[in-house]
Amino acid sequence: MTEKTNAALWTRRESAVARGVSSVYQRFPKTASNAEITDIEGNRFIDFATGIAVCNTGHSDPRIVGAVKEQLDQFSHVSFQVTPYESYIALAEKLNEIAPGPSPKKTLFVTTGSEAVENAVKIARAYTGRRGVVAFRGGYHGRTLLTMGLTGKVNPYKAHFGPMPTEIYHAQFPFEYHGIDTDTAYESLMQLFQVDIEPSATAAIIIEPILGEGGFYVAPPAFLKKLRDFCDENGILLIADEIQTGFARTGKMFAIEHSEIEPDLMTVAKAMAGGFPISGVIGKSEIMDAPGPGGLGGTYGGSPLGCIAGLEVLKIIENDNLCERANAIGELIKSRLVSARDNGTDCIGDVRGLGAMVAAEFIQHGDPSQPDSEIAKQIVAETAKDGLILLSCGVRGNVIRFLPALTASEEIIREGLDILTQVINRLKATKTSSSSRQHQAAE
Repeated sequence: MTEKTNAALWTRRESAVARGVSSVYQRFPKTASNAEITDIEGNRFIDFATGIAVCNTGHSDPRIVGAVKEQLDQFSHVSFQVTPYESYIALAEKLNEIAPGPSPKKTLFVTTGSEAVENAVKIARAYTGRRGVVAFRGGYHGRTLLTMGLTGKVNPYKAHFGPMPTEIYHAQFPFEYHGIDTDTAYESLMQLFQVDIEPSATAAIIIEPILGEGGFYVAPPAFLKKLRDFCDENGILLIADEIQTGFARTGKMFAIEHSEIEPDLMTVAKAMAGGFPISGVIGKSEIMDAPGPGGLGGTYGGSPLGCIAGLEVLKIIENDNLCERANAIGELIKSRLVSARDNGTDCIGDVRGLGAMVAAEFIQHGDPSQPDSEIAKQIVAETAKDGLILLSCGVRGNVIRFLPALTASEEIIREGLDILTQVINRLKATKTSSSSRQHQAAE
């Protein structure tokens, strides 16, 4: 039998898997528990990625595993569209209850985040009878054809896949660190409605309360309130894309709650089932009922395993006070990053985020207009060698995002941050030494 090593499996992967499916690391997990992963060679990693914000409740929580095992003994799939089951209804009831805002809610379950976004657009068009959808630059909404069109970042998501769907328009997101404040971004939206599409032809505006792939920029509450008012005045639906921000990640169950507004529709996925595939659209009942019977759904939509796991996740968030825990973790991460920046690590620019959805933007010479994507790339690669898994993001590729499990201990968080600090210092020393040698050679 061929020995299973990371290198051997990577060779098999390269031969068998399509090139377009990328992997950040050439590491293959064998086990994962809470905030740690062990690969097939026995190497231990602290996980600050959580499967791209999926395992807010940690890897392999025994409460979720136990509930799913019990469901497996009953049935794994019958299709809700053929023979419905109680767990789908129960999860919908819970989400309708906790969704922000006083309006009565209904919920639809599908399988992926992209499906949730596509169905939100379908519902919005059915309800309004309009065609146009406005999204934002830097936003990420998925990889399917429609959601790829909504996504406001070309590489790697849109390149070579055109033409894009029609009747999708992009406005400026408020990047306050780069001088684009609420008023400037809102004026961009108003200009869009002057030159691209009239409000009366617009079905929906979709926005991430915090950009995910776009760099963890937080939409100011004032901007979101302006959007809410404009949508109300013009009969446009406001869709909050909570796929990466939901389920206690930002210190509230949903990030839109920080702005104290009620969206018309909300897309959810990722952390809602602790690693089991399920996604959904939660919205005002009248709007959700706009499509006729058969207009929504999918063969695997609302998998029994996902529904059971989702119900368990909601219990864990409440019982373990994970919203409060997210805030504590976020403050610890931000304080360490700010301290490093203030003590001479000038490659760290902005430190931002809500709850445990934190990012550091890396720049050159302390100048926000000079992104340093190279050091961000090096940090992701080098921290893995020392046992820490990180992800980069951002339109310019110069942002490191921090998405640890909300169940991680303070000891584990501190250990991960120690690794990060050591790597940054090592890279700085290497860069300084290289610059010194170049200077001496020039002389």
